Amino acid sequence: MDTVMADYITTYTKVHFTPLSPRREDIHIEDIAHALSMMTRANGHFPEFYSVGQHCLACADEALARGSGTYLELACLLHDAAESYLADVTRPVKQHMEFFRQTEEKLLDLIYERFLGRVPTDDEQIFIKNVDDTMLYYEFYHYMGERLFEEPMQMFSTPRFAMCKFAETEQEYRERFARLSARLHA
Repeated sequence: MDTVMADYITTYTKVHFTPLSPRREDIHIEDIAHALSMMTRANGHFPEFYSVGQHCLACADEALARGSGTYLELACLLHDAAESYLADVTRPVKQHMEFFRQTEEKLLDLIYERFLGRVPTDDEQIFIKNVDDTMLYYEFYHYMGERLFEEPMQMFSTPRFAMCKFAETEQEYRERFARLSARLHA
């Protein structure tokens, strides 16, 4: 008997989400917070579990420490949100996957529009990427003793590199999102 594969995933909140044809109304912060809290950074190669959710919270902390304002702090919290629907692919592989990168960018733009009201400008994207790269540098230095870039990047915050319970990261992500979203849309 032939089995037909569905073109959707079933999210934590039981939404049938179609990653290649995403709909704004199907994007829920509960799904994002839950999935990112359970996804590991570095494809699971750090010596202890450190989640994408923890990374996003650390990026939001770094944006705050840089005096970025609410919009960019929330954008940094959400910058990996598309991974909750598509999965994370390591940079060395992703750079060769044009279709995947385009799909991820389209979905992330939809997430930004849903929760921020607009897609970050080019200058804001540069800020977000710098925060992300800074956190990446210090995550690898902390966990692996490896310097990914020739020059260390300036860190303004003090990240918490420690294994956290999934539920705690999920709750912290949801609370941070609610606080920032309320402030942004006040």
